[in-house]
Amino acid sequence: MNPIDSIYRDIIESSPYPVYMCTGRDAIVAAANAATLAAWGKDSSVIGKPFLEALPEMHDQPFLGLIHQVYETGLPYSTENDRADLEIDGVLTTFYYKFTYQPLRDADNNIYGVACFAIDVTEQERAKQSAEESEITLYNLIKQAPVGICLIRASDLMIQVVNDAYLELVGRESEDMENRTIWNAIPEAAASYEPVMKQVIDTGVAFVAKEHELLLVRNGVAEFVFVDFAYEPVRNFDGSINAIMVIGIEVTDKVKARRSIEDVEERSRLAIEAAEIGTFDLNILTQQVVTSDRFNTIFGFSTTQPRPVLADSFHPEDREIRIKAHEEANRSGSLYYEARIVHPDESVHWIRTQGKIFYSENNNPIRMLGTVLDITEFKRLQQQKEDFISVASHELKTPMTSLKASMQIVGKLMKTTPDSEKVPVFMDKANSSLTKMQHLIESLLNVSKIAAGQLALSKSNFNAAELVNESCDHVRLAGEHELILTGDASLEVYADRAKIEQVVINLINNAVKYAPQSRRIIVDITVKNKMARISVRDFGEGISSEKIPHLFERYYRVDSSGLQYSGLGLGLYISAEIVERHGGKIGVKSDAGKGSLFWFTIPLKIEN
Repeated sequence: MNPIDSIYRDIIESSPYPVYMCTGRDAIVAAANAATLAAWGKDSSVIGKPFLEALPEMHDQPFLGLIHQVYETGLPYSTENDRADLEIDGVLTTFYYKFTYQPLRDADNNIYGVACFAIDVTEQERAKQSAEESEITLYNLIKQAPVGICLIRASDLMIQVVNDAYLELVGRESEDMENRTIWNAIPEAAASYEPVMKQVIDTGVAFVAKEHELLLVRNGVAEFVFVDFAYEPVRNFDGSINAIMVIGIEVTDKVKARRSIEDVEERSRLAIEAAEIGTFDLNILTQQVVTSDRFNTIFGFSTTQPRPVLADSFHPEDREIRIKAHEEANRSGSLYYEARIVHPDESVHWIRTQGKIFYSENNNPIRMLGTVLDITEFKRLQQQKEDFISVASHELKTPMTSLKASMQIVGKLMKTTPDSEKVPVFMDKANSSLTKMQHLIESLLNVSKIAAGQLALSKSNFNAAELVNESCDHVRLAGEHELILTGDASLEVYADRAKIEQVVINLINNAVKYAPQSRRIIVDITVKNKMARISVRDFGEGISSEKIPHLFERYYRVDSSGLQYSGLGLGLYISAEIVERHGGKIGVKSDAGKGSLFWFTIPLKIEN
């Protein structure tokens, strides 16, 4: 045996992949390993036979021609996934192979045969074909679907496929949508729905909307329409999201017709429009309830709870509200109430519950769908506003009553004893009342300006210490507190002098008001992080930690140790807005029983 042949045969036999060798112009199968014979569905009797005699099913396939080509030219041939139809157990079966034909040369460099090295890639090719067929099927389904469908690539939001029904829905031509991102093609919907689509891509959770009203520019005309639509994530084999399928159908006519009557479509009002809304589905017959994750969170739980557990969560004083609301719902078909619930950690929260009862053909209630919204913050702000109205009425009424009384007395004195020494006294009282009323009204006007974005600043360079000293004059004259100025007395700042004076006066007045037993008030001026920092420290009772986060909110008033203080609760809110408009920050450090330190920062002097 030729030593080279022996070497090739050893290589062939040891390979786990199909390897065979054909020799001569007749392409005699000189060697074939076990993997080859298994792939061919043949036994070793084919060895020594011409290629087509060994594999007659190959007569109309290109493989013998390729062997001859390599044998004649001496050039190797490689392919990635060629099809081969092989007869296995009497059945002609299709396979795919990645293979290489290599010329075999003797010691004189003459070609005496061809070796084939093959790898079965049938499974990979069939998976690829299946994916391509699925893609074609999906494409055809989208094109032929009777509802509007648009397929959007997740990575860059490029539109991949859009059907005629979707083009009609959004009032566009195909050229308006091709090679564009979805929000470039339909910009009028971006503000409302771009965050929703991003959430679907990020979470993989579909978004379904019923009868959403949106503004579309269709054929150049802006119009409001109602649409049922869904954002469905389309996943790769590995579970990753590669596209979003938008499915939409216009229901404008249905919505307009239904709005004049009350029917089952009213449940669309309970659709989830924001992450803050929890939903529940109650089987009235079995009393089993299915709740969303958000619903569970609102009630302070991590999982769905039985209905009795939820009922026990209500504040004892509000349980009757819930019971009566459900009784009314049984009569009217609609549920609505606001009540307090108590979390497992004993914290109290306000909720608003809405629901709709659905009936069987026999008009028996069988199901309730509803939503729950946490309105704790809304209730807190509502209470603050109510308190503010009450306080504002009282604060304005007090100086107004004093002013009226003083003017009445002055009027009588002017008629009887115009030279009386009491006239200037009561005139001073009247002026004091007017000044207080002026300050209250200015606070209200400042809040209005802030809300309207009209709080204008007139900035200039000035000495911070001089401003602080001027702001403290009224306290020094009263003689009840010792004001100590520390820090850099030469520090220059660039700000609106009048507005910053208002901030300083407010902080000093608060130190006087809320720390009446503490004589010392320290005002410090320093530089921190390239900003001027002014702080006011008192040594009073301090502020409890739970109140600190709310100090700079509008209408918030500190009630320390049961004492009632005058004012509208606007001073710190206005101060914070003034400081922030200057690009600075404001804050507070306080320990109960040790006093408080309020501070703010403003820009340093601008050099000319």
